[in-house]
This record gives sequence, C-alpha cells and structure tokens, in this order.
Amino acid sequence: MDKLSSLTRFKAACPFLGRTKTSTLRNLSTSSSPRYPTLSVLTERATKCPVMGPALNTRSKEIVAGYASVAGTFDVDKIHKEKGIVPPPGATIEMCPHASAARAAARMAEDLAAAAAKKKRSKAAHHPHAKAATATPKDAAAAGCPFHLKAAAEAKLATAAESKAKHTGFNYEAFYTEELDKKHKDKSYRYFNNINRLAQKFPVAHTARVTDEVEVWCANDYLGMGNNPVVLETMHRTLDKYGHGAGGTRNIAGNGAMHLALENELANLHRKPAALVFSSCYVANDATLSTLGSKLPGCVYFSDSMNHASMIQGMRHSGAKRVIFKHNDLEDLESKLKQYPKETPKIIAFESVYSMCGSIGPIKEICDLAEQYGALTFLDEVHAVGLYGPRGAGVAEHLDYEAHVAAGQNGAAIPGSVMDRVDIITGTLGKAYGAVGGYIAGSEEFVDMIRSYAPGFIFTTSLPPATVAGARASVAYQKHYVGDRQLKQVNVRKVKDAMSALDIPVIPGPSHIVPVLVGDPELAKAASDKLLGEHDIYVQAINYPTVARGEERLRFTVTPRHTIEQMDRLVRAVDQVFTELNINRLSDWKRLGGRATVGVEGQPEYVEPIWTDEQVGITDGTVPRILKNGDKPVVDAKAVNAARNVFNNLLGTIEGKVQANRTRVNAEGGVELVTSTLTTKSEMMKSGVAIPIVSQMEGSEMKDAADVAASA
Repeated sequence: MDKLSSLTRFKAACPFLGRTKTSTLRNLSTSSSPRYPTLSVLTERATKCPVMGPALNTRSKEIVAGYASVAGTFDVDKIHKEKGIVPPPGATIEMCPHASAARAAARMAEDLAAAAAKKKRSKAAHHPHAKAATATPKDAAAAGCPFHLKAAAEAKLATAAESKAKHTGFNYEAFYTEELDKKHKDKSYRYFNNINRLAQKFPVAHTARVTDEVEVWCANDYLGMGNNPVVLETMHRTLDKYGHGAGGTRNIAGNGAMHLALENELANLHRKPAALVFSSCYVANDATLSTLGSKLPGCVYFSDSMNHASMIQGMRHSGAKRVIFKHNDLEDLESKLKQYPKETPKIIAFESVYSMCGSIGPIKEICDLAEQYGALTFLDEVHAVGLYGPRGAGVAEHLDYEAHVAAGQNGAAIPGSVMDRVDIITGTLGKAYGAVGGYIAGSEEFVDMIRSYAPGFIFTTSLPPATVAGARASVAYQKHYVGDRQLKQVNVRKVKDAMSALDIPVIPGPSHIVPVLVGDPELAKAASDKLLGEHDIYVQAINYPTVARGEERLRFTVTPRHTIEQMDRLVRAVDQVFTELNINRLSDWKRLGGRATVGVEGQPEYVEPIWTDEQVGITDGTVPRILKNGDKPVVDAKAVNAARNVFNNLLGTIEGKVQANRTRVNAEGGVELVTSTLTTKSEMMKSGVAIPIVSQMEGSEMKDAADVAASA
C-alpha cells in the first residue's frame, strides 16, 4: 500500500528522501512505471541501488509501496538485467537506507523502527552504508552511501543555485520547510492515503495499485448512496443531455433547471420555504455566517466549543463578536446570553451530530433559549441529513418522528415542531447522500439575502448538472425509503457492542459515529497504518487540530452495506492491534482517571441511541436483515420509482430495469462501453413494445417489484 508517511518518517535516514520534495515523492510513489506496470516509478528508481534489488526480492511481502511498491521477483530481475546491475556479494537490507526505511515502514510501529535503527547504529563503525542509514541527510551526503554521494552533492548545488536565482530577498522555500517541520514535530502533519472506492464493490476500494483492495471504514458516504443504481442512472441520463460542466457561476450561465429543482427538493425535505445550494457545506457555512455577521448591526455569535472549522471561519470572517459556550452546556449558554440585551442581534450556532465524538446537540432546549433571549438558531445538520428522521431531514426531524411520518411528503411546515422552530438549517450533499455540495434552508427572505450578498455563492462556478441531478435523486430516494437508515443503526449497534465487550474504549454517544479513543498521535497513526498494512482495513487516524491533543482517536463509520463477516473481522483486527501496540483499553482509562468522556467517573459507559427499537423496526420485526458476504444489497423499488419520477419533466419518463453502469470490465481488465438499455416510456409506446416491470438490478436486490408494476 502507498503510504507517504513511510517516506517522510525516514527522510533523515536516506539522502535521496532527504533532498527530494514531498510532492515529488508522492507523485513518484503513486505513478505506475510505463515499462513495468506492476511497479511504481519510485520502485524503478530504487532498483538502481545495488542493495535495493535483493531487498525487494526477499522481503516483497513486507515492503510498503509508499516508499517502493512491492515488486514481483520477475519484474525486479528484469530491471536488473536491463540496467546491468549486479548486487554485491553479501548485500543485506541493513546496508541500504532505502531498504531499511522500507522495511521499517512495513512494520508500521515506531518501537520496531527504533530497534532497527539501534541495530544499524551498532554497525555504523564497520560499514559506510549502515552509517548513512542512521545519519542526517547532511552527514549521509558527506560520508554515506557511495552510490548516492555524487548525486546528493550535485542536487545540493543545483538547489542552491535555483533558490539564489529565484529569490534574492526572503527565503520562501525555507519558510515553507520550517512550517512543515512544525507539523512533523508536533505529530499533526496530515498524511493522505490513495484510496479509490469501487462502485460495484462498496465498501471495498483499491489503493494506488489497482490490484490491492481494502475495506473502507471511515468514509462519510454513510449509506452507500454514491453508487446507488438509480443515482448513477440519473447521472448518466443527465450527462448525456446536459454535458459535464455548468458553464459558469449561478448569475451568469450556471443557473439551470437541475439546480433550481434540487433547491426545491431540499426546501421540501426540511419543510422550509426556500433553500440555496453551494459548492460544499464548508462554503455554505462560511459564506452564510460571514454574511449574516457582517450585515446584522452589532451581531453577537454564540458558538458551541466543538463547532466545525467551517462555522468558526465563517464567524471569524464576519468580524462579529463571538462568544464560545461549553459543549452542549445549556447553563453556560444561558449565562452568556443573559449578558446581552434582548434587542441585540444574536445567533446561536451549533450542530446536531458532532462528528468526532458522536454527541448530539440539545436542539429543542437551545430553541427555547433562543426564543427567550431573542436569538436566531443556526443548526448544522451535516452529519445528520439522510441519517435521521423518517425522510432523512436530520435530528431536528427525528425529534418529532411520528408527526413527520403522519405529515408525509407534502413539505408543509409542522407548526411547533423542532425543525419548524429552527431558523436556519445547513446540510451537505457529500456525506449520506453520496454526492458533493452543501446548502442552507430557511425563510425566503433570508435565503434571498444570502444569495444576493454572499461572495462564496456569487463568485463560484456552479456545480455540474449531472452532480446536481445525482444529489437530487439521492435525496428523493431517501425521502421514500427508511430501510438504509434502519440497517445502518443495527450495524452501528453491533460494532459498538462487540468492541465494548473486548474492553475497546468506544467514546459513548447516541449517534451513528463510532469513535475509539487512542490518546496519542503516534499510536493513532501507527494503529491506522497497522490496520491498513496488515489487515487491509482503512480507517484514518484523527489527530490535532481536528481533536484536542491527548484525545487522538480512530473514527469508524459503519454503513448498511458492511456485511456481518466484515464487521466481525474489523473488531478482531482492532482488538489485535490494540494488544500489539499496547494501546489503553477502557479499564486502563478508568485506572488513569479517564479522558474524552471515556473511563471518567460519573460519565456513563453507554448512551442510549437516538433511534429507538420501534423506529429501527426491532419491535415489530420489520428491521432490515444484516447482509452476509455474497448477499446483494437491497434497493427499494418504490423509492427508485419516486426518484425517477421527479425528473420526468427534464429527462422524460422511464421504466424498466435500472441501468447504473454504462461500462464493464472486459477479460483483459480494461473498461469498455456497454450499449444502453434505457428506454423511455414514450418511445416504447410509439414502437408498440410492452412496458416491462422493474426487475432485479445487477448487483442489487429489488424490493416491492409488484408495487412498481402496479404503478406502471
């Protein structure tokens, strides 16, 4: 697997790594060699080293592709022969900093790497290669590997000459390096793995090498809607009719019927008069809060201490005063609201689901305080839309579950409901809906003011029509099908219970988030690397500044598409990694006094989920069945029909088997086009062809096909 972290950690051990820019290393390690497809470009270069060749041959199963892709014996031998390289007698891994770094990265544990470094230092007096492996880049260039000595000196001279030619004043490159060094020293440097989710194998993805597949356990595509068949079908149809790009900003050429229809769909979802779509919810939050705060005279923001960065930035950009209250602490919020006259414009900004700890905001109670003290409520439902409520409108809808079930799909407000009492709702299309984009929903006047004044909306190119159509299809589908939300909750409960039974410190919370406390940045990174490298399980480590120092964690997202076998394997793997890295368990945190609500005296070890057994379908036996390996995921036929129907006026009516894919993988591993079988209802009637019943889709199990036949 490609891991840039493995490269960066060993820059001090290798002259080549030390003098090469991180961006260059990333490109080399993620690009395939044109001559040897099984190797990365970096691997091909590494084989020029007489010692790296045998290292790749003998330890191919241990070498991580972040430094040099795992090479087959045939490919390495082929390169050696073509380059005329003959490894010296007695060559070992320890003799070359390239090979030692690769082996250490494969082990993915700092303690083993340190042991290997100690072993190399003990040999330093006897062999120049070993000395170079433990020296600084400067020392290595002076007394290190003779194969790199000349190249290192030439590169140093070239870099100095280039820097002098570019700048005679401030040393910008040195500044960049110093800032990055700070990140490395405090362990907050971010590493980006090359993960490519496979539409027909969700939740499986391949890494930089297409043959290396892993299970994804941290994606925010919470329901797998990124590859839902009717979503993909809609996007294909839209792409065929409207092309790729939108053509400009909304006020020039990018204000299409698809965009307006999506905004109507979202307004209906939240039972609000209007909605406005942005390029992302980060932009939606930033643009809206900065505009409101700058326009409202003397505005004061009251911000939850755990609010997302987009909200914090928006408030900062507004120039308005910002008062921070303790997370979900109503007493602290009220004590701060009391300090300002009721006539002072005030906005309480908070979230429904806090994504890193899994807590849920007290929405109803905050609305009570807002009404009492004359404040607006700004609710971020980013990690809740699609996941809570009978139609997927979020936690505010979920709190009046039965009332919204009774109200159906008409989109009219329910006076006095929690969602109706919230003034401004923001959400995303890039998580549970599996697309991209963000939005706001509220009164017509509010939305029109943001549309007219917010630079983040006005001066940004509009989202592509196919993307917008896919998002709308996803929203429409989830409005008519609750089964994905129910099954997700069942799977989340299963994983949380299994981890808790093994003393794994799950941070307690009532939501779908499964955060596991590690409490150390290096251990969190090592655990993530170990899960990926040894178990083919991808979960990203969450470190500062996303979470507080000392509260580092692994954040798991369980979807309805994860199978029972995958969940069991995940829990076993996490348990094994915690043991091998000696990471604190729940019992350890209790002994230490606790941290991040884990093992803290007086804090509950278990919090009841917001979804009740009745809402999940456990009580009446309607709960969806957990998938097993080989099972086809369920796609609801009624919801498919509903999602198709909202596009009748723009794309035409359509019946028959849903075709999600326009390509297929051929026998040679390439991708080829498939002749479309999509046929509109009007075309079939003209030709006299009988209209078929919606049938089983490839890779998915259709439900309620008889109902679809009746509606046709």
